[in-house]
Amino acid sequence: MPTLLLQLTGWSLAHLPRALLRGLSQAVGALIFYGIPRRRRLLLSNLIHAFPRRDGPRIRALARKSCRRLAETGLLSLASPYLSDAQLRQIARLGPGAEATFTERLHQPRPIVLASLHLAYWETQTWLGLLSPTEIGEFGVIYRPLDDASADLFIRRTRERFGMRLLSRKQGFAQALNILRRNGTIGVLFDQNAGLQGALTTLFGRVCSTTELPGIMAEKFKGDVRAIFPRRLGFWQVELCIESISHDGTAAGVTIALNRWLETRLSSDEGLCASWLWSHSRWRNQDIPSKRLRLEAKRNLLKLDLKSRGWTELPRSTRIYVRLPNWLGDVVMAIPLLRALRASRPDAELTLVGKSQFRSLVEAAGVADRYEPLPKRGLGYWRHFHAFRKRYPDVYLLLTNSIRGDMEAWLSRCPQRFGLRRTGKLRFGLTHSFRPESSYDEREHHQLDLWENVWRHFGLDAPIDRTPLEATDKSPRARHATRPLIGLIAGSENMPSKRWPVAHWRALLAALPEHRFVLFGTPGDRPIAQAIADGHSNLHVENAAGKTDLAGFVLRLCECSLLVTNDTGGMHLGNAFGVPLIGLFGPTNPVRTRPVFASRVEIMQPPGCPPTGGGSLDRLKPEAVVARVRAILAENVGTD
Repeated sequence: MPTLLLQLTGWSLAHLPRALLRGLSQAVGALIFYGIPRRRRLLLSNLIHAFPRRDGPRIRALARKSCRRLAETGLLSLASPYLSDAQLRQIARLGPGAEATFTERLHQPRPIVLASLHLAYWETQTWLGLLSPTEIGEFGVIYRPLDDASADLFIRRTRERFGMRLLSRKQGFAQALNILRRNGTIGVLFDQNAGLQGALTTLFGRVCSTTELPGIMAEKFKGDVRAIFPRRLGFWQVELCIESISHDGTAAGVTIALNRWLETRLSSDEGLCASWLWSHSRWRNQDIPSKRLRLEAKRNLLKLDLKSRGWTELPRSTRIYVRLPNWLGDVVMAIPLLRALRASRPDAELTLVGKSQFRSLVEAAGVADRYEPLPKRGLGYWRHFHAFRKRYPDVYLLLTNSIRGDMEAWLSRCPQRFGLRRTGKLRFGLTHSFRPESSYDEREHHQLDLWENVWRHFGLDAPIDRTPLEATDKSPRARHATRPLIGLIAGSENMPSKRWPVAHWRALLAALPEHRFVLFGTPGDRPIAQAIADGHSNLHVENAAGKTDLAGFVLRLCECSLLVTNDTGGMHLGNAFGVPLIGLFGPTNPVRTRPVFASRVEIMQPPGCPPTGGGSLDRLKPEAVVARVRAILAENVGTD
């Protein structure tokens, strides 16, 4: 039944007036562009990624033209089996390089590998035997068989009517090699969507997986490599062109040279560019969800490709957005993960989306190319994220677990949105999610480990780098043997039970009169800090709570020889910049949220408190903390 329908449709089209066919192709092209939003978005995304400097109207005009040519091609493919030889000669003719290719072969027989492109009017390439005034010789084309055996037989019979043999890529590869041994010609689709079986190269600065088959054949048989392409002259008017490709004779060299030739042609020839099938996934192998966060294929030719281009590194052209958490401590703990993402996808342009006050931290960490601050709440908030759709992000990674974050990502129209899905948690905005096993107890694992599991599920393959950050223009850390500076963070905005009692802090100050202290915190922490500092002015206690922005906070933290802190964002910030610290944990779980960077960290909990938290900080006595402070400072003095 499918074959009969194919035949009836083709016969009908072959007998329609040309003007009607032209109108029909325009209507089908418009339907593809306007009626299939997902296809339209893919098409525009491909064009914008390839030509980022072109303006929107020009891109959309090119996209519409590409859709029309796709429709023209489809109609011709259906009708061509029922068109006479004379009608086919009226549609197609040989263009530059085509006739010479076969004329030269008569005098100097040698194998030829013809690389065929994903261009409109590809059907006409099977008409070479009809159009050529000279004998084209033994000619085979490797193709993908249809699943329907009857339809596949029909396609082969109609395409082979002019002497070209269709060779299944499943069973016909040996036949293709034999044809090349006999100095014949083999046509191979030169595809940048070869999946994991291809070779990593670049096209328009973006990593793609390119088929190596033309290069492998050329290297094995020392054959000529030429690109064959139909050039549209008008509606159902085509000339077949063939151009020689300069290469070094190796499979890798041929693959890279073909990609470069294609890129140059599409960039310089507007007509040819409109005929390329932009509505197909052009960099699809990097879209596989389980491989998305790493570069992977059968072979990696990126170093050779970069060298041939004179580049020292990959362009950052894959657009990855990361929605940061809303709390400072969580953002700090995500930095090692972001470092791993940068290493795993060196071709990615990383845009971090988060609160504006975290920008300086992200810039200091050097883990992103762009920082997108969250807008103010209101209707404009959602319009802001809806505008992301015009940036065409490739993937959106969410470190949040909220409906708000999911809505932000969904509005961006990003085709892949990855995140964590806990049991019973609605994550409507995700396209792909990671579910921890039912036996996975988050209380027994660090939050960073859970995030790492999520991202490794989507292909992350770089190690987690926990090296502390370096503060810009930071002052040398005060390591005076007699008067070291000790930082104190006594507040905690989101959970008062995480605060060590004011009386305990005052007892700590009284027990260490030989040291200098600085109290840090937010403006909301200032009353607590002042209650601790009151009456200790002779002990050189400074109340800096609420007096610095995040960048200034970092600089002051880096002056400290030691930080004593509640479980709060400032604890993680100090750890990120290598400040030795004592973290005071009571009700919260240090197994899950302890600092992650590789610098000195000591966790103190009340007596009898489980390792996963649940104790009262009232029971953590000042004497125990004083003893740890003295011990750590003594060690520091000994190592200075």
